[in-house]
This record gives sequence, C-alpha cells and structure tokens, in this order.
Amino acid sequence: MNKKTVQDLAVQNKRVLVRVDFNVPLDKATGAITDDARIRAALPTIRYLIGQGARVVLCSHLGRPDGKVVDKLRLGSVAQRLSDLLGQPVAKTDDCVGPAVQAAVAAMQSGDVLLLENLRFQAEEEANDPAFARRLAALADVYVNDAFGTAHRAHASTEGVAHYLPAVAGFLMEKEIDYLSRALENPARPFDAIIGGAKVSDKIAVLQNLLDKVDALLIGGGMANTFLKAQGHEVGQSLVEDDKLDVARSLLAQAQARHVRLLLPVDVVVADKFAADAAWQVVAAKAVPADWRILDVGPQTVKLFAQELKAARTVVWNGPLGVFEFPAFAQGTIALAKTLAASRATTIIGGGDSAAAVERAGVADKITHISTGGGASLEFLEGKTLPGVAALLDK
Repeated sequence: MNKKTVQDLAVQNKRVLVRVDFNVPLDKATGAITDDARIRAALPTIRYLIGQGARVVLCSHLGRPDGKVVDKLRLGSVAQRLSDLLGQPVAKTDDCVGPAVQAAVAAMQSGDVLLLENLRFQAEEEANDPAFARRLAALADVYVNDAFGTAHRAHASTEGVAHYLPAVAGFLMEKEIDYLSRALENPARPFDAIIGGAKVSDKIAVLQNLLDKVDALLIGGGMANTFLKAQGHEVGQSLVEDDKLDVARSLLAQAQARHVRLLLPVDVVVADKFAADAAWQVVAAKAVPADWRILDVGPQTVKLFAQELKAARTVVWNGPLGVFEFPAFAQGTIALAKTLAASRATTIIGGGDSAAAVERAGVADKITHISTGGGASLEFLEGKTLPGVAALLDK
C-alpha cells in the first residue's frame, strides 16, 4: 500500500482522531449489539495507539439518523462493549463537536480512550461540510482512518478532516487495501471471481473491471437469471432485468474474446412463490417452468463451481448465489462458503451477505480475508478511487 499508516506517526501524548466503523447491527427490540465484529476489527489500531501513549479520540456513525438526534442510535452500548474488549474505561460524549466535547478531550491523559457521539446526528457530516470538518479536526493533532466500510463516502469524518490534519491509515484500512489491491494487481493464478447478488445493474462495473483480470468468472444469484435469458432460456417468473439483456450478451462476448471462462448455473432451485415456505424443486437452468421462479443455484451448479475453484490460487467472492435470507434457498451460498473454506487459494470475501454466509456456515476462520465494507469493497473491485483512501498521505 502506498499510503502512510499509523506506524509512520509519532503519537506519544498526541490527540489522535480515529475514524472507526462502529455501525454495528442492533436488536430491534432491546437495542443490544447483536454482532461486535466491527468493534473487534478496530482493536489492533486502538491498542497500538494506547500502547504508544496517545490520547485516542474515536468517531463513528451508527445507522441512518439523517442529521437528527435519534436516541436509539446513540453510541452508549458501543462504548460499553469497547470498554469490555479493551479492559479499560471508554468515556463517551453526548455530542461529536462543541464546548463539552472540547473540554472532555482537554481532560484526557496519555492512553485514554474517548468515543464521540454518533457523527450522523449532524447533517454536516454526510454533506462533507468544511466548517464541520474543521471543528472535528480541531479536537486532534493527527487523523487516522480505520473505517474501510465508509471509505467510499466523501464525508466530513472520512475525507474532509484530512484537509486539516496529517492523515494516515489504521491497521484495518491497511489490511483491506493490501488484500484487495493484491488480488486485482498481482494475484496468484488462476484467479477466479464469484459474483452474485440480485441485479446485473449493481455489478456491471465490477464485471467489466474483473473481465480484464480474472481467469474465470462464476455468476450466481438473481443476476444470473438475466444472463440465462440473454442466452435465450426461459426463466419463468424469476427476477430479470430486461433492459440489461444486451449488457449481459456483451459481457458474455467479452469473456469469450478474452478467453475468460464464464460459468452460469446449469441447474437451479425454483419456487412457486417468493416466500420462505414456498414449494420448491430442482430443474435444469434451461427448463424453468413458466409459473415458477429461480431462488437458488442447484446441486450440479455447486459441483461445477467447486470443480472450477479447485485449481484456483486467488478467489474473490461478492454476493450470494440465492435468496440467502430464506433458509431453503441459502444452500448454494452455504455450500460455496464451505468450498472456499477448504480451498488452498487466497480467499477474499467482499463484505455484506457473502460475509454473513461464511459466518452462518461456521467457516469464517478458514477464509483468508473477510472485508468489513460491502459497498467500499464493491467500489474497489470496480476500480474506483475511494475518497477516504485518496485523502490519506502518500508514503
């Protein structure tokens, strides 16, 4: 990675503003944290700064309060969980800027950790308002961005602050960029990509960028239906983007021209309705009944994909192969997660539902790297420049 990191800074007794991604899932009824993976992911950077004698000022968003104070999206429970994980108290302010926050920061000692209130309670955060960015920057001497999950957003705390403070990457940010960069720029080969999810339109840029780089492209999820229809197959009541049939045909032609193996489902699980309790059957991908809809890949497709992946040395996966929220139609995605867990390839999971799948399959510890940023990893795979990364100092 050609960006400076937290290890390039002298931070003893300095105030260090750290943008973390503590946008954790909460239980709707109790407000309790249901998964603290994002908090744990930030621990190496926080512990390093504590060990170096820094005064650590953390900032994050939680949910989508849209510039208003929403009590159930306050960061009190996050501060408590972080305190438990660090084994030391983590104070929390009731706002993210203002006199009370300035006083709390001024009272900090070396090794102290302070968490600011939800950044998105302020409308200026998402607007990347320069005055708001300056107020955040005034709380610190240096800035560390360790929130890869928000790096594709040019917000005050991810991009704006970097105009006013020396800005470097935290360990999580560094790790994310290293793994994804290596896969795209210098992968061990064969390099295979698996792209799923509902719509081709969401992934056109990813597919086009990857076609220049991969040896094989495996396509599943709802987006595969559009490719199947583009080949002239009947797909019944399945989700299809009819306005993207020409795009699918073009991608198929590009793959052929570039000698990229493009694999589509050969059999599918079809259902009589879009519901968890739908009746289902396995049919050939070319033989979908008119009143049924494709909700997962079938067992022969799982075998075909597993066979292709056997020789791979680098695999990137983004997006589920079926309607993952319904257990009956999560089987293809779970099977793929287990295939990758058994692989000797470098395996990189691009956040979101794919990350949830490897967790649900119980194989997360056997995956080389699970990205913490669904949208950010997707844009990285598209070849886009992420504002939160571009803003950091070059080495």
